[in-house]
Amino acid sequence: MRTHPDFSLEAAALAGGACRVAGVDEVGRGPLAGPVTAAAVVLDPEDIPPGLDDSKRLSARSRTALAAALATRADISIVHVGVDEIDSLNILRASQLAMHRALAGLSVPPDHALIDGNALPRDLSMPAQAVVKGDARSLSIAAASIVAKVARDAVMADLAQAFPGYGWERNAGYPTPAHRAALKALGVTPHHRRSFAPVHNILYPNTNLSR
Repeated sequence: MRTHPDFSLEAAALAGGACRVAGVDEVGRGPLAGPVTAAAVVLDPEDIPPGLDDSKRLSARSRTALAAALATRADISIVHVGVDEIDSLNILRASQLAMHRALAGLSVPPDHALIDGNALPRDLSMPAQAVVKGDARSLSIAAASIVAKVARDAVMADLAQAFPGYGWERNAGYPTPAHRAALKALGVTPHHRRSFAPVHNILYPNTNLSR
């Protein structure tokens, strides 16, 4: 049976003494191109937009409408970490850095964070809880998944205008067959992640990566 996210994790944190609970999620760990994007969202318990859900369960139109509603009814911070930092740090650390920066970018610091996933970023400055499949369980994490997805998709659509042929407006940089074919035919752009095997192996065919 399909479950829907609710406010129970946030309510438990508030009942335990927290005043501001942020949901945090990231998008873009798997693509071959573009940034990894994290969002932190603090919802107003008295004014939560209806229809919040895991961004993967929503249509593009629904995500866009909900992101617009959240922009006026919640405290939101969105951070993009680009390919230079992804390649120098690795994608896991870059994702965690994006989450750190997203939390730091909220207008008022939260005192509790709900983080999507099975592990917490290192050195958080506040109590936090890792929530497996959090975007399907927590309304705050679902909200973060929506605004992060909408923001990153917009970045990739803009980049597609400057670098046509890779289909980023459709695949958002993920390694679809069409994107892989374009990468071989058109070459590597400044927005491709050189630490990812399909890109690295084109640039350095004699030192193949396996991942």
